[in-house]
Amino acid sequence: MHVEFFVEEPSAEAALSILIPKILKGKHTFRFHPFQGKADLLKNLPSRLKGYSSWLPHDWKIVVLIDQDNQNRLALKGRLEESTKKAGLRTKTSAKGKGTFQVLNRLAVEELEAWFFGDVLALKAAYPRIPATLAKKAKYSNPDSIAGGTWEALDRELKKAGYYPTGMPKIEVSRNVSLHMDVGRNRSHSFQVFMSGLKACIA
Repeated sequence: MHVEFFVEEPSAEAALSILIPKILKGKHTFRFHPFQGKADLLKNLPSRLKGYSSWLPHDWKIVVLIDQDNQNRLALKGRLEESTKKAGLRTKTSAKGKGTFQVLNRLAVEELEAWFFGDVLALKAAYPRIPATLAKKAKYSNPDSIAGGTWEALDRELKKAGYYPTGMPKIEVSRNVSLHMDVGRNRSHSFQVFMSGLKACIA
């Protein structure tokens, strides 16, 4: 099985290039197509999917991962589903567990950094001065509902621990934390949904 990943920015590619082999655990190949932000991905997705629809092999899948940010979850997912449908491809959601599909659309809720808060042990392994009690703080108890943005929250916590005083380098942090992540213990529901969908791609 081969999987093509459409992601909105290079930091997502940095994380997934490490996480995907941990999830798939097999002789599967994959390639990433990072865009220049969410707007760029949403703008170009319909034409990119249309291009694939004419030649996509039966053992290839396309995975689209995008941050929810502060947008309506159902509306954003619906836009991804509609782009796929217009391209003549079938999504996992539209297949409803019956038959094959070519495209998996998934949201990181609210942002990719929520997945890092979902594995505080990985955060601490990458950045030892991060307190081990971070996950016990009420505001971080649910990684997918951190108020004020997960990117901003992670930036604040790293600064408080003495890292990156001038601002968090997203690609570097994504790579560093992902190296230590255990995909089986992540507390982020959106990560678990992403992982189960990805496994369905190769089932």
